[in-house]
Amino acid sequence: MLPAPGPKLVSARPWVPDRQALCGILFVLHTGIQWEYLPQELGFGSGMTCWRRLAAWNEAGVWDQLHLVLLEELRSADKLDWSRAVIDSSHVRAAWRGPTADPARSSAHGRVASTTSSPTPRASRSRCA
Repeated sequence: MLPAPGPKLVSARPWVPDRQALCGILFVLHTGIQWEYLPQELGFGSGMTCWRRLAAWNEAGVWDQLHLVLLEELRSADKLDWSRAVIDSSHVRAAWRGPTADPARSSAHGRVASTTSSPTPRASRSRCA
């Protein structure tokens, strides 16, 4: 799934193998440290190298492909546990409502009417309005 490496931009540095860069990426994501503080002693390459590799793989769609492959593997092994799945409006767009029982809360276009703002001057608490 990994794209072929592009040309080296800096010839003085040795190429960091993909496995080492992946371990560096996972280390940063797991610990929450900043990229620039990735310890060189661990052998993952520099934080900037790992960050560039993460960006290149993201742009190539590696993570989306990996996600699909893992989901397919779990489905075929019947190992998906949907009892822990959560979907809410922070992950899935929920701009349109279905039919409502309260006509005062719906608008002509099927969107929810705003309850936090009003176009009338009375709604403003500012003395300037």
